[in-house]
Amino acid sequence: MYKKILQAFALLGICCCCAAFIKRNKPTLYLIGDSTVATGSPTNPIQGWGGLVDQFFDTTRINIQNRAVSGTSTRTYQTNGVHDKKMLANGMWDGVLKTLKKGDYVMMQFGHNDETPVADTTRHRGSIKGIGDDTLVVFNKFLNRTETVHTYGWYLTKFITEIQKRGATAILCSPVPMNRWKDDKIIRRDNDYAKWAEEIAAKHGASFIALNKIAADKYDELGKAEVTSGYFVADNVHTNAKGAQLHVQIVINEIKKMKKCDLKKYIKP
Repeated sequence: MYKKILQAFALLGICCCCAAFIKRNKPTLYLIGDSTVATGSPTNPIQGWGGLVDQFFDTTRINIQNRAVSGTSTRTYQTNGVHDKKMLANGMWDGVLKTLKKGDYVMMQFGHNDETPVADTTRHRGSIKGIGDDTLVVFNKFLNRTETVHTYGWYLTKFITEIQKRGATAILCSPVPMNRWKDDKIIRRDNDYAKWAEEIAAKHGASFIALNKIAADKYDELGKAEVTSGYFVADNVHTNAKGAQLHVQIVINEIKKMKKCDLKKYIKP
């Protein structure tokens, strides 16, 4: 009897160790970005598409971590030079790097806040337009030091390099459209942030999702009146739950089509 009890405890110990090993070694999909990706609170009409991603994945096989932070840019997500210290709760990019491991995935979408001023009195979050090596030295009051500011493409490249160095997979999304129209067509980012994100992804062998173009095509099809009343909040920048659902469905559909990225194998059938 005593021997059987010992055997039972030994088997239980082995099972617990195996479960812990499996949990620790499951891949993780990290989402990074701004408010258009961040998980919105249930009482907030603003909802980012990243808060819905876990519904599509088999979370017994992959962990989902939405680390997107409202108000950030490619620059501030890496430098921590933010106007509100509460934004640093999860460590921003440093927090992701602490646990990022081989076999993980990092999906990113930035742009809305990168186009704001490089140096102003309220945010200091803009990056230099383009993908070149241009720099600008400013005094950042949130960092309390001088800061060398780089281009949007430079910061994206830094993300990708650090992801790939750890054996993880980088996936870039072009920024979702804002509810801004011209001649009954929603304004796209074909000549700036969407273009630059695609160019950087191609240059460094990262996967790319043309979220701006695909979402814009859908909005054009729906029309300005329906999109304005049904998919965006009053600021015409942020989506509501319906807009977030449209964007996340595009992301999932595009993941399923990827040939060089195996993230699709974790999507629920």
